Amino acid sequence: MIKQEKKKKIDYVMVILIIVFVIVTYCYMQLAVQKREYVNFLGYTFFRVISGSMADTIMINDIVIDKITDDIKPNDIITYKSDGNFVTHRVIEIRDKEIITKGDANNTPDEPISRNSILGKVVFIIPVEVSIKVFTSNEVIAAFIVSATILLIVFRKKKEGSSKEEK
Repeated sequence: MIKQEKKKKIDYVMVILIIVFVIVTYCYMQLAVQKREYVNFLGYTFFRVISGSMADTIMINDIVIDKITDDIKPNDIITYKSDGNFVTHRVIEIRDKEIITKGDANNTPDEPISRNSILGKVVFIIPVEVSIKVFTSNEVIAAFIVSATILLIVFRKKKEGSSKEEK
């Protein structure tokens, strides 16, 4: 009975690692191979915040998860492209053809942007303490190595087990 419970736990962990491995590989392929500017995973993307313009709401090195959409309203926090950079600020006004945004920590509004420069709306913020541990490039590499190693070990054991059963 205990062996079966242990096997179920191992199987569960393996499924999670395989899912993580597939997601990380998919994201990497979009960025490195397809040369995209951002990842699109099931209609969502993520960015690391590099300025303090949204301080108290979003801190430097926090990760924002955006739903890729242009359906926004005042007070939404959005990510948009401006001068080749992605900016995450709050919508303070929507005009006919322009959107006015402002960083929560900034004194003045940003220059107006057009709707087609909007990438998405922030739906979740991962704090810096978590993001540093989970989303740094070294961690991504470690996830690849750990996932691959565990997969090799498990498949090698399964192969050895099936070889012994055949004898």
